[in-house]
Amino acid sequence: MGKKRIVKTEGGDAQDVAEGIVAKESVKKHVESGILHVRSTYNNTALIFTDKKGNVLAQASSGSLGFKGAKKGTPFAAAKVGETLGLKAQALGAKEISVVVKGVGSGRESAIRGFISKGINLTSIKDATPVPHNGTKPKKPRRV
Repeated sequence: MGKKRIVKTEGGDAQDVAEGIVAKESVKKHVESGILHVRSTYNNTALIFTDKKGNVLAQASSGSLGFKGAKKGTPFAAAKVGETLGLKAQALGAKEISVVVKGVGSGRESAIRGFISKGINLTSIKDATPVPHNGTKPKKPRRV
C-alpha cells in the first residue's frame, strides 16, 4: 500500500507525466514472422509466441484462460488458447509463423488450428518432443 507519490514538474502537471508513461507502455514490437512454441501435456496446453531470435512476445495457456482440472488438457481448451494467442500475434503484426511442437497431449493439433484460424500463414511444423533413447533404470523386483 504505502503513500502515493506526487510528481511535480516545473513546466507541466503530474498528470502530463503519467500520460507519458502510459504512451510508452502502449508501444509494442512489430514482427512480420515468428515462432509458435506449443507445449502440450496430458494436463495442460501452453503456447508461446516468439520472434525469430527466441524473445518471448506473447504467451497463453489453458490454465490462464480459466480452465480448471481435467478440462485444461482437452482439445477444446487448446483451440481457445490458440485463438487467444492468434489475436495477440495479429496485434503485433505477425504474417507468417513456423511451429515447434513439444509433448504428447491431445491439444497439439487443435492449438495450431486455433492459431491459424486468425489468418496467419503457417510455414513449417517441427516436432521437438523429447524421446528417451535408453530410459531410466527399472525398479528392482519386489521381494515377498
